[in-house]
Amino acid sequence: MAIASGPGPKTLKVMTYNIHHANPPAQPSVIDLQAIAEVINKEAPDLVALQELDVHTKRSGSVDQVKKLAELCGMYAFFSKGIDFEGGEYGVAILSKFKINHTERFPLPFKEGIKAEQRSLAIINVTLPDGSLLDFACSHLDLNNVHRLLQVAEINRILGDRKNNVILAGDLNLEANTPAMKILEQHFTRSCQGNCAPTIPDLNPNKEIDFILLKKGSAFKVMKHQVIPDIHASDHLPVVVTYKMR
Repeated sequence: MAIASGPGPKTLKVMTYNIHHANPPAQPSVIDLQAIAEVINKEAPDLVALQELDVHTKRSGSVDQVKKLAELCGMYAFFSKGIDFEGGEYGVAILSKFKINHTERFPLPFKEGIKAEQRSLAIINVTLPDGSLLDFACSHLDLNNVHRLLQVAEINRILGDRKNNVILAGDLNLEANTPAMKILEQHFTRSCQGNCAPTIPDLNPNKEIDFILLKKGSAFKVMKHQVIPDIHASDHLPVVVTYKMR
């Protein structure tokens, strides 16, 4: 666990990773949860925001991917459904090295009359070793900009006034210079502010759409931001941020 309670800087390591239901892009018919777990375990984060997970779906062999990854990584887990899919559920999840105090799930809005896939915001609350509280949130926003604008406004409404430390992470399906990101930045600060490495696709990546953001006023400072290269377990690359407690 990255946070230390003794002398020296206290740090918190966070990851976000769209796992593409554990399907490596080069192997269309393969589901490889072990490969995803190895990526996570190698980085040893304290908290992980995961997107595109299957729970008991036919395409993934009716496995509860959230439960299995929690077992493989030795972490607590929370799943937030987006949609019903192939006899099971599909959505986002959070893994935590810390015991989870409580969880929340918020369905995110979309504009009626425009095709949309239901998205959600998953939030866990944990107590850090120094006794402070953290709300850690994960989401996977819609591909349609009309829906995304509604969704980031709703995320700000839910998280913007919270008094705890807050970290938001996920596949936001938008780039840093878009209007939707500017709305989020009313309350949040991106972990990378310039010359940021792209996160998709896994081969020759050319877009940054996966982010970790800290709510303004939270008692953390970015020590290190990295996109892990040459990882081909998913079509996205994992983003890992190490924060220092102020």
